[in-house]
Amino acid sequence: METLPFSGLFLNPWVIASGISLATMLTLLLLKRLILGRTIALLGRSRFTMDSLIASALPWPLTLLILCLTVIVFKSACAYLGITSDQLAAYAGPLEYFLLILAIVVFVDRLCSGAIRCYAEQSDVLRGSRSILQGITRGIVWGLGLLILMGTVGISITPVIASLGITSLAVALALQPTLENFFSGVQLLMDKPIRVGDFIELDSGEQGFVDRIGWRSTWVRMLPNNMVIMPNSKLSGSKIINYYYPAKELSVPVEVGVHYDSDLDHVERVTLEVAREILKTHEWGVAEYNTFVLFHTFDNSSINFTVMLRAKEYFNRFWVKSAFVKALHKRYAEEGIRIPYPIRAINLDQEAARGALHGQDKDPDNGAPS
Repeated sequence: METLPFSGLFLNPWVIASGISLATMLTLLLLKRLILGRTIALLGRSRFTMDSLIASALPWPLTLLILCLTVIVFKSACAYLGITSDQLAAYAGPLEYFLLILAIVVFVDRLCSGAIRCYAEQSDVLRGSRSILQGITRGIVWGLGLLILMGTVGISITPVIASLGITSLAVALALQPTLENFFSGVQLLMDKPIRVGDFIELDSGEQGFVDRIGWRSTWVRMLPNNMVIMPNSKLSGSKIINYYYPAKELSVPVEVGVHYDSDLDHVERVTLEVAREILKTHEWGVAEYNTFVLFHTFDNSSINFTVMLRAKEYFNRFWVKSAFVKALHKRYAEEGIRIPYPIRAINLDQEAARGALHGQDKDPDNGAPS
């Protein structure tokens, strides 16, 4: 191929086109590093989240776009210099579309992953399910992107889609238990019956804090600091008591009994005074709760009633109840209110009459019944 004059030098046209393309690429990469670096640092101080996420997702997609522009510049330089090549015409166009689509797919993938990661740090619900959401999102984005890329390079995607359908059916049948647990985890994430950090009780009776919600199972940390790993399919189909939903506060009923000779109005007044004082002074009590007393049973040896307290969390109710029982016992002793022992009454007159009647039914000589 003939050489062309370029700045006093006679160079091969391919060398000139390659040099122009390389200079363009290096210039754009330098501008990207200078501008994007300062932009990310500036947006990092902003209180908005989305602009920072977009800026953080741009580096790799911009690099791919610069490569795409480099191909376009190289093709334009070749056309300007009169270079004709069948291979260049055949591969340059598809390569441009390939790099452009790949840049879009990478940008969407990084943006979605960054958004999930950012919002998962602010939400207890998403924190334990971040891996599930990121896996689903990346699978969808890259799956669609791969099909588009295959169509761009001239590969027919119809047989691929048909093959994927058959393969998916076979995989679904083989991995039915795993997929059942996976979609149960997605259901737990969407319905939100439990959240990471919630204190729950399983239908088997175990109680603990939800540590994380994973792809296949949910981890529950028991009070003795051991883990119960529950498959998501069983967890979603079982009965669960969530002591942190809709709020952490809960009522604490305390059963009390007083003597039948007690003045119930005086008992109620003293009990309420003690209950209100405990709720105001105890660190786990709810001071603004309007406590109350309900008399409900004439028992064998006492009149029983229920005092309703309020604790900030389920696990704190034991300390609130303990402090109330001690304070109430001390106050009842000061006020002369008696908490009776269990009593069983025996009617001696009735028992004596029954014994006499039983003796008359026997023969006086041998004790046999007459």
